Amino acid sequence: MFKIFTKALLVFLLCSICTLNAQRLEIIGAGATFPYPLYSKMFDEYNTARGVRVNYQAIGSGGGINQLVARTVDFGGTDALVSAEVEQGTGDTILHIPTCLGAVVITYNLLLPDNVRLRFSADVIADIFLGNIRNWNDSRISELNPGVTIPSRPITVVYRSDGSGTTNIFTEYLEKTHAVWASTVGSGTAVRWPVGIGARGNPGVSASVSQTPGAIGYVELIYALSNDMPYGDVRNKAGNYITPTIESVSIAANVAIPPDTKVSLTDTDAVNGYPLSSFTWILLFTEQNYNNRSHEQAKATVDLIHWMITDGQSFASALHYAPLPDAAKQRGIDLIKSVKYNGQVLVN
Repeated sequence: MFKIFTKALLVFLLCSICTLNAQRLEIIGAGATFPYPLYSKMFDEYNTARGVRVNYQAIGSGGGINQLVARTVDFGGTDALVSAEVEQGTGDTILHIPTCLGAVVITYNLLLPDNVRLRFSADVIADIFLGNIRNWNDSRISELNPGVTIPSRPITVVYRSDGSGTTNIFTEYLEKTHAVWASTVGSGTAVRWPVGIGARGNPGVSASVSQTPGAIGYVELIYALSNDMPYGDVRNKAGNYITPTIESVSIAANVAIPPDTKVSLTDTDAVNGYPLSSFTWILLFTEQNYNNRSHEQAKATVDLIHWMITDGQSFASALHYAPLPDAAKQRGIDLIKSVKYNGQVLVN
């Protein structure tokens, strides 16, 4: 009886130690605001299930890339691909592991009936953000919206003032579809805006548009929905006006996924695909032994990311993100299997 009790006590103590160690673990991440509502839910669920806390600072994709490159975080979050030049400067490979898909929507502040959703085309969006279309009752907007009485009100453009993957998606789309935009503004996480006012993060743009009559901006879909903000349909390459939904984003993602998962979905060829769709990625270094990080910390980080792209996908749809297609999920798993600590793989 004593031996059985001793063995049971030992098992209990070992389990308690493991639990305490897990509870002490804190994984640090920073980056994109685009997926933050989903990440917040995922990290809460993961902490409940595994006892591992995740501290993620939604500071924008540019900040996430910078902090990963500086090796001050365990992982970065981004909606924009890391450039080859930046990656080469780190001396290691930066893995892009997709976690979900989302839509950048055109949101506006106008007194319109609740059942009216404005239609936009790439050239009209570009000319609004270039400052060429300055009033909401401009004939080019009216032509896209027959039967809709649009008030005569000056347009106030709101854009992201921080380094932003959402900006990268938005400007990449316009660069692909509008020659003047391509030759003057271009694309990137930060650009020189011709007109408008800046705001930080998707929350900042949402707040500025909501508080400014006549404003227009671009945010991730969940921010428009959670703030009860109207958003428009966008004409795609096939000429169809597409409402941003989980389904239309998933259709846009029906493409070949390369092994490194670096693929653009904007201006999709899909007939019913939403043209401002994108993956969002977690960024990891291939070699996890840096800045005196322990093997335990590295393994915990990899385990978290693996959970996010497998079990964690169950939380995506409820928050209006599209779950990963099977092909993208498998690419992500394959990338995770290449992550090493002191040259030894962390996941088999």
